[in-house]
Amino acid sequence: MPPQVYHDVFISESIGSVGAIVDEVKNAKQVLLLAHGAGAGMEHEFMSDLAEGLCKEGFTIIRFNFPYMQHGKRRPDFPPVVYKTIENLIEFAQKQYPKLDLILSGKSFGGRMSSQYVAKYQPDNVKGIIFFGFPLHAMGKPSTERSKHLADINLPMLFLQGSNDKLADLSLLRPVLSQINTAKLKVLDAADHSFKAPKKSGLNKEAVYQWLVSETKYWIAQNI
Repeated sequence: MPPQVYHDVFISESIGSVGAIVDEVKNAKQVLLLAHGAGAGMEHEFMSDLAEGLCKEGFTIIRFNFPYMQHGKRRPDFPPVVYKTIENLIEFAQKQYPKLDLILSGKSFGGRMSSQYVAKYQPDNVKGIIFFGFPLHAMGKPSTERSKHLADINLPMLFLQGSNDKLADLSLLRPVLSQINTAKLKVLDAADHSFKAPKKSGLNKEAVYQWLVSETKYWIAQNI
């Protein structure tokens, strides 16, 4: 595992700064900006284990907190604050690694917010988006409302989903993504929204992360 370097990244006078952890890999060709889910920050086990696995495959990873998580609040920030945070982290990533291809990625909320930012602002310095569990709808409320902005994105997109994800009914998600030429969906059988599976499935933690990392690596090689 490469050495981790902590940074304070300034967002704005009203928002303040957020923390970011950089796992730098020598001779990397891509840098992934990895945003956390709604209920856990950049140092959550899922985020750190995923970053470690991706680093081993040659990717530099930048994890960061959204302001509400940085300040210990439970309620996620409003979209303008989220977008400003993502914008400044993109600038930070480009200043740190100007020669590397920049890919946005995120767990659940982090991935959805990253894609909404891209759809709204169409940045020309982002090469693709990876979703580690896209939250298509709230639990028990099947809908495709949250996916409408995806049609406005002209970048390669990878959706890594669990077949037992209660926040993304695959019977709804598949038709949505089939209409987007740049979208690729890969499904891990028996896994839920947190990529956990029942013991009887035989899918342990190591196998889950191996799948996430290998699918990510293959997709990047083919699309970025």
